[in-house]
Amino acid sequence: MAESLPTTIDVPDQFNAAAWLVDANLSAGRAAAPAILYEGEEISYGQVAENVNRCGNALRRLGVTIEQRVLLLLLDSPEFVYAFFGAMKIGAVPIPTNTNMRPDDYHYLLADSRAVAAIVSEPLLPLLEAIPRDQLPYLHHVIVVESERTTPPALAEGQQSFWSLLATSSPELQAEPTSKDDAAFWLYSSGTTGFPKGAVHLHHDMVYCAQLYARGVLGITESDRTFSVAKLFFAYGLGNALYFPFSVGAATILMPHRPDPARIFETVARYRPTLFFSVPTSYAQCLAADADPSRPLDPPADFSSVRLAVSAGEALPRAIYERWLERFGVEILDGIGSTEILHIFISNRAGAVRPGSSGQVVPGYEARLVDEDGHPVPAREIGNLLIKGDSTCAYYWNKHERTKQTILGEWIRTGDKYWVDDEGYFWYAGRSDDMLKVGGQWVSPIEIENTLVEHGGVLEAGVIGAIDSDGLTKPCAYVVLQPGQVPTPELAQELKDFVKSRIAPFKYPRWVEFVPELPKTATGKTQRFRLRQMVQTPQQEEQ
Repeated sequence: MAESLPTTIDVPDQFNAAAWLVDANLSAGRAAAPAILYEGEEISYGQVAENVNRCGNALRRLGVTIEQRVLLLLLDSPEFVYAFFGAMKIGAVPIPTNTNMRPDDYHYLLADSRAVAAIVSEPLLPLLEAIPRDQLPYLHHVIVVESERTTPPALAEGQQSFWSLLATSSPELQAEPTSKDDAAFWLYSSGTTGFPKGAVHLHHDMVYCAQLYARGVLGITESDRTFSVAKLFFAYGLGNALYFPFSVGAATILMPHRPDPARIFETVARYRPTLFFSVPTSYAQCLAADADPSRPLDPPADFSSVRLAVSAGEALPRAIYERWLERFGVEILDGIGSTEILHIFISNRAGAVRPGSSGQVVPGYEARLVDEDGHPVPAREIGNLLIKGDSTCAYYWNKHERTKQTILGEWIRTGDKYWVDDEGYFWYAGRSDDMLKVGGQWVSPIEIENTLVEHGGVLEAGVIGAIDSDGLTKPCAYVVLQPGQVPTPELAQELKDFVKSRIAPFKYPRWVEFVPELPKTATGKTQRFRLRQMVQTPQQEEQ
């Protein structure tokens, strides 16, 4: 169970987060305890500390100094851990980076951050090699994590072997005496609107998330094993799979592969995690795979070791929660977090889940719902969500105006619409720019999507506004069906009638389009702007 913990946290002025998360486990006598479970290998906290130190020393030998940026383009692996903490321990600033982007995106990130070094997994190296080096004036070192240590790749000029550098570096390293308010690492936002923004996080930020959420909500202890479907380069995954377990001496399970249901089931069967972190899309895919008789599972889906599951990234529909609980007997604690606030700040609690809601404010954070003029809205009315908490980033790098628009003193605009019920549970109504006005009334696409998913034939749904023949906005639904379901006009009408029978009739989708999949961000969020690009103005509203 979660602990009853103080929400006022005292972090010393001189504080290095890498020393807190790595060296402290040695001081606590955990040198031999398992820290990382990876591809059949068990890596102890003592081994982690040694390789973190070797990596920090290697970077120093290359001339990397305090406050300089180090881009990490790495698969989920032990090397990610060594590079992240190794850079941070010498006062440099690691930047975990999405592994699913294009060379142009990495060009932008390298130029914007002025990273002097990049540490990259060998399979991802071509993405950087596609960028002409004369277009990267700040990048001096490309360090390649070889797929096979025994047969290192043939490296081009300016590239160096990660493991060769570590082998010739000292395993002893004194942490840079950074301030708790020094920059520790950056995380770039997904950039769904405009260019990605570099959120600058400080050395104390991870302390707050680990104390307030991991311990206060999840009750994490050193006996836990964490497994996160969300990757380490996400703010969500970074907590789930790295600093949460390291903050208490627990073990993390890392998987470098794409997290399809078969690999998830295999990893859970092999390592028996106690805390499982995922996103709504993956929960739905796992349920569909488990229920598909045409593809028998080996091993079968078995989550009996999991004491709590967690969901974030987008709102978890009630129907998915109920199907998961019925099938596996494990509660999913849905919550909301953000890159800027680092992890989850509103969450459901074990034994007190309100299905379909994001839960209640995590103690240590504060929340407000305000209208467009910044005035508080009454209970049960939709407003813009503002959050106050000490894990919030300091600012956006090189984005002064955007920082002023988003961070309002101690409060930050999340860009989300919510309403709160009389018991303090928050209910997601969509992003601020996703709301629809239908017949003069605000309509949340999330409400329609969640209702559609309650239909037994629907796997996922995405709802946007389309313009009818009178020039008015009406809901339009893109629907992914469950395996074995056949799209027909009759089923489309059935879904419209189903929504009408469950929520206010004016909210039902006037058009239902069947698609094989929804466009998603790397974090699993539906990209409604891409759905809008698919819309052709209907000639006539369907009945």
